[in-house]
Amino acid sequence: MNAALWWKKQKDSVKCFLCPRNCLIMEGQKGFCGVRENKNGKLYSLVYGKASGIQIDPIEKKPLYHFLPGTSAFSVGTVGCNFVCQNCQNWATSQAGPEKMHAYNLSPEEIVKKAKEQHCSTIAYTYNEPTVFAEYALETARLARKAGMKNILVTNGFTGKEATLDFCKFIDGVNVDLKSLDNDFYKKYSGAWLEPVLESIKTYHKKKIWVELTNLIIPTLNDDMNKIKEMVAWIKENTSSDVPLHFSAFYPSYKLEDLPHTSAATLMEARKLALEMGMNHVYIGNIVTTEEDNTYCPKCKKLVIERMNFTALQNNLKNGKCECGERIQGVWNK
Repeated sequence: MNAALWWKKQKDSVKCFLCPRNCLIMEGQKGFCGVRENKNGKLYSLVYGKASGIQIDPIEKKPLYHFLPGTSAFSVGTVGCNFVCQNCQNWATSQAGPEKMHAYNLSPEEIVKKAKEQHCSTIAYTYNEPTVFAEYALETARLARKAGMKNILVTNGFTGKEATLDFCKFIDGVNVDLKSLDNDFYKKYSGAWLEPVLESIKTYHKKKIWVELTNLIIPTLNDDMNKIKEMVAWIKENTSSDVPLHFSAFYPSYKLEDLPHTSAATLMEARKLALEMGMNHVYIGNIVTTEEDNTYCPKCKKLVIERMNFTALQNNLKNGKCECGERIQGVWNK
């Protein structure tokens, strides 16, 4: 066990404020996420240095399309989550406790060393929700930055205000899963609520962390185009029309196996809507696409990055600019 951050001692419990749940945890008990325990009146992380998932991924798989395209991310995750999504594709780890999962003993120093050995430009904190292993992620990110690498979060955005600001000190990019702009959807299908997610997105954007957003479209649950229109309007108003938006296909999983997968037509309709509303970079994920995976210059409409199956086939940007001189927003290779 490793001493946790973001908590206060109460009369007969500890209050964890790592995420908006603000769990009051009694002696010997764990918080909602299942990986933070009150032991002798102090809060401990049960997953520090315990990696249940390790993988070298293309950065495009996160997905991050405007962040060092064509490079590799050393990806690491643990177990536990502060959501209980009924459609979770990683439920075997996200909904598991540390006592039930095999884990590799891997210190932050070892992660950075292995990432350097594998010529990875970035370390990604992903697979399960990185908020619940924030102490582990932040120490790794601090060392990675010192070693000249970048850090990214793949997150649900349900993080406490103080922890979000602490992440901003060492994180270079985030992909936030914005499930809907409907709070009832969050409550019913994720067991959480919307407002903290929106606040996290705004904070990351304000602090100049590179932000990309993913919206998983689930048939009959959040595929109403009027609701998607509301979400796109919020993104434009509170972040930027240059924030990449990824509409992703749902496939039956976990507790939603009775629903159909998302049709290509629905994804195309959502993308067309977002583009017509003025979003500059809208992508489609989880299905094989052609031009919907590429990046085009919003000014001259020329192809600047061509992709297929999480691979950047060509990158025509020079110093982040199209040949017409238009700057494409992102974090680009030198």
